[in-house]
Amino acid sequence: MTEKTLIDCHVHLAALPDGDNGCYISPKMLKSPLFRFLLWKHRLSPDKPREANQKYLEDLLGELRASRHVQQAVLLGMDGVYDGTGRLLQDHTDFLISNDYVLKTARTHPNELLAGVSINPQRRDAVEEVHRVAEAGAVLVKVLPNAQQFNPADRKYIPFYRALAERKLPFLSHVGYEFSLIGKDQSVGDPDRLHTALDEGATVIAAHACSYGLMLYEKFIPTFHEFAKRYPNFYADISALTLPNRLRMLLHLRKHPEVQDRLLFGTDYPLSVFHLAAWGRVGPGTMWKMIRTKNRFDRQVEVCRGLGLGFQSIGDIVAQHSR
Repeated sequence: MTEKTLIDCHVHLAALPDGDNGCYISPKMLKSPLFRFLLWKHRLSPDKPREANQKYLEDLLGELRASRHVQQAVLLGMDGVYDGTGRLLQDHTDFLISNDYVLKTARTHPNELLAGVSINPQRRDAVEEVHRVAEAGAVLVKVLPNAQQFNPADRKYIPFYRALAERKLPFLSHVGYEFSLIGKDQSVGDPDRLHTALDEGATVIAAHACSYGLMLYEKFIPTFHEFAKRYPNFYADISALTLPNRLRMLLHLRKHPEVQDRLLFGTDYPLSVFHLAAWGRVGPGTMWKMIRTKNRFDRQVEVCRGLGLGFQSIGDIVAQHSR
C-alpha cells in the first residue's frame, strides 16, 4: 500500500453562518451558480446551517481518509474587505470564513486537518492577528487580493510581511484571474505584486502555480521562472492546474524539471479534478488508472505525476524554513 505522506495545502473550508461561527455569506453569493452547485453537490440545505456545515466537513474528512496518498489537508479561511481605516466592510464582502472557525475545526481533527487562516493586511489589527493565529497553531496565511480588494505590493504592508517572516508563516496568495468571488481589480492577482512580501523575507506560495486562469493565455510564465531563480523563499502550489482553464500552465511546467522543487501539492478542494491534460500524453494503462480514480486528492496526484510533474509537500518546506 502507498504510504500517505502528502499534505494538501489548498483545501477550502466552506461554511454557512450559524450564529456563532463568525462566518458570513452575502445574499448575492448565496444565489451565485457556484454556491448553488456546491450546495447541490454536497446535498447541503442553506436553511439548516449547522447540519450543512457538519455535512461538508464529514464529506471532506471521508474523502481525505480514503485517499491513498494524502494524509492531511490545510483548511483555508477567507477574510473580508476592509476600508482605509482597517474597518470590515461587510457590504463589500461576499464570503467570510473566520479564523476562529478554521482554528477550531483544525483542533477538532488534528490528525487530518491543519489551519490555514486568512488575514487581509488592510485590517487594522493585521500584525496582531498574525501573532495571535501563530500562537493558536496556524500553519499558513491565505489571501485572495482580487476579492479582498488590496494591493499586495503596497509598502504599507511591510510590517505585516515582516511579522509573517518572524513567525515563519507562509503567505499563500491567489494568483491570476478570480472567477468565484469577483472583485473590483483583477490586476492585483499579478504575481509581480508579491515582490514586497518576498523582499521582506516571507515565505510566499503563489496559488495555482502562477496560472493566469484564462484558458490558453499564460502571461505569468516569465514571472514564475524569474521568482524561482531569484527567491529561495518562493514556492507555488499546483491547486486547480487540472482545470481546463489552467492546464496550459500544467503542460508547461511538466517540461521544466528545474523548477519543480518549488511546486507544492494542492487540489483546490472542493473543485473537481480533471484528467483532460493527460489525454494523448500518457499510456493507456496510466490513463485508465486516472479515469478509475474517483478520489479527488488521489486523482490530482495521479494526473500530475502521470504527466511527469514533480512536486513536494508543504510539510517539507515548513520544516526547511523552520531550521
